[in-house]
Amino acid sequence: MQRQAEAPIPSRYGSFQMLVYADKSTERMPHIAFVAQGFDPSGPVAVRIHSECMTGDVFGSRRCDCGEQLEASLQIAAEKGGVVIYLRQEGRGIGLINKLKAYNLQDQGLNTAEANTHLGFDVDARQYDCAIHILQDLGIRQVELITNNPVKVEALKRSSIEVTGRIPIVIPPQPDSKQYLQTKQDLMGHLLGL
Repeated sequence: MQRQAEAPIPSRYGSFQMLVYADKSTERMPHIAFVAQGFDPSGPVAVRIHSECMTGDVFGSRRCDCGEQLEASLQIAAEKGGVVIYLRQEGRGIGLINKLKAYNLQDQGLNTAEANTHLGFDVDARQYDCAIHILQDLGIRQVELITNNPVKVEALKRSSIEVTGRIPIVIPPQPDSKQYLQTKQDLMGHLLGL
């Protein structure tokens, strides 16, 4: 995987440089790095590793807090000269079609973890090797990770990237997301303080 293209992107959060990463230039779903103005890799960088959530990020679904986490992360990155890495691994790595099937199972009483395993997947099939490669390409050696997920922290700790701190990003639960967030905390160890 390598950097294929980049361009400046002014946004409502601030000015970013958007870089796209893929194995080949014809890839239609590349991973993305949003690098904020003021980025300086010589010290710890505020970094969010965000996995794609079409329903939450694009359509504002209230079943999860993903879209709100992405917005808050972009704001933090803009303020701190940080980076948001957007990984194309929808639905904890199971894809959009299976994610919608999992939603239907959740509506029948399964929690998000049970729904994924019922469909034959791991509870969380995401990988972070691509994010580590992007961080290395950007010359980042130390991060303050914007996350509630200890698995992301551990994934980086097993790499050459030093995690110097964690920036919590807790979104207050909505009626439609409360059970999902409770499952993330109780079964997946997310640090949500619910």
